[in-house]
Amino acid sequence: MNNANEAVNGDAGAHAAADRTRDNVAEYYGKVLQKSSDLKTNACCTDEEMPSDLKRALANIADEVMIKYYGCGLIRPEALEGLTVLDLGCGAGRDVYALAQFVGEHGKVIGVDMTEEQISVAQKYVKYHAEKFGFARPNTEFRHGFIERLDEAGIESESVDVIVSNCVVNLSPDKRAVLEQAYRVLKQGGEMYFSDVYALRRVPKELAEDPVLFGECLSGALYYNDFLRLAHETGFLDPRVVKSSPITIENDEIQARVGAIRFVSVTYRLFKLGGLEHLCEDYGQAVRYKGTIAGFPHMFKLDNHHAIETGKIFPVCGNTWCMLKGTRFEPHFEFFGDFSTHFGVFEGCGEDDPFGMNAPVPLGNGSCC
Repeated sequence: MNNANEAVNGDAGAHAAADRTRDNVAEYYGKVLQKSSDLKTNACCTDEEMPSDLKRALANIADEVMIKYYGCGLIRPEALEGLTVLDLGCGAGRDVYALAQFVGEHGKVIGVDMTEEQISVAQKYVKYHAEKFGFARPNTEFRHGFIERLDEAGIESESVDVIVSNCVVNLSPDKRAVLEQAYRVLKQGGEMYFSDVYALRRVPKELAEDPVLFGECLSGALYYNDFLRLAHETGFLDPRVVKSSPITIENDEIQARVGAIRFVSVTYRLFKLGGLEHLCEDYGQAVRYKGTIAGFPHMFKLDNHHAIETGKIFPVCGNTWCMLKGTRFEPHFEFFGDFSTHFGVFEGCGEDDPFGMNAPVPLGNGSCC
């Protein structure tokens, strides 16, 4: 476990190294990068077709904000109307302004970022976007701060319904603190819905200290089993994979440096729920989706194992039951059964290996955060 602890926490007393990492990231994203095409890998990109409602939302965002976005994916959880959403590492605010249109005038989206250049761009357009969206008052705000220290950024405990983050957590020198703070600020039943980069093995220290590899979202990537352990230790039991895709590296110099290390982009759901078990257990329960979540009339996809068709009774494990009944999704489902009888393990459910059960990952186009 020593290597795992080093991968998650770094060397004891490495505050100076953490500060250097943050300085390097701020420099890379504040001054070196000027547009998405300046990135040397597609670790922050996706080849996934964007839904029409997201395209319309992005079309409403100011040009400068769009230009300053470094990537091409968009994190959009379902059922956001009226909620408080927190974006970790919001940059110039593209995702904040996109999600502001889905939470509506009575919801709120807060963006936190440590890069002053990015936050200054985001803050310029708060009033502009409120008027563009037809809202009587802004439903967005931005705070300069560190995602590892959300308390210092003024984010109160149990004040947030949903946390999003787009290819940012890997850039943090203290990932445990990020998850601990996320758990603290989430309300009971809240969710952290985020995309990030993970590695098939632990990244060597000499690569982790390379500012370009770090800025490209590679050398800061956690070994995915270390991430799962960290999630459990910080209270997020049974992380669920929504989607994953291999990362391709088309820059010869970077490929030569990382060698045989493989990376994957994964979108995870982490729920703050007290009743979750470490494994998926069978209690004979089932749910039926009503088809009432906006934009998803025919099917709701909780994760890679749960694509729930409207109107069909769908057997679920106890954890999945809780993820639907103890969260914002409850009004959109009917629930059958209870926890009175245990039938053993629920096969084929729960935590997923984003690399395909440790099988070799075929290289192909696309990935994302």
